[in-house]
Amino acid sequence: MSETLSQFTAPNLRVEAANGVTYAYRRFGNRNTGALPLVCLVHYRGNLDNWDPILVDTLATQREVILVDNAGVGGSSGAVPSTVAQMARDAIAFVDAADAGGQRRQRCDDPHEEQLPARQAPARRGARIRMRSLPVRFARPRFTMG
Repeated sequence: MSETLSQFTAPNLRVEAANGVTYAYRRFGNRNTGALPLVCLVHYRGNLDNWDPILVDTLATQREVILVDNAGVGGSSGAVPSTVAQMARDAIAFVDAADAGGQRRQRCDDPHEEQLPARQAPARRGARIRMRSLPVRFARPRFTMG
């Protein structure tokens, strides 16, 4: 891996998955740490270029980072999924096709996996993927009268 690769310098790659979708993605970062690659799934209708380069390039110093366009969005083919569960199945198809993590993938062990359909898909499939969600906290607006 070249140390000069970043979100902006990594080439756009393509891979066809078993579900028939051709996914556009970028793969860059430090592969020598032994850490699992971090596959970054963007919000609905967002694409590879929506990621903050400071964030993903900082993450890439510690591990390999993979940015991917969802099915039907950006440079990927196929139809945009209509459910979160379908989006999760598409993500699994991409991970398998891109060999993101190879044999190092691990079974989902999230204690809250029953709460979201997206987390149920790997468990139903028997996937060896470690899924984690980053908690999002919203600041409560503070108003003052005066």
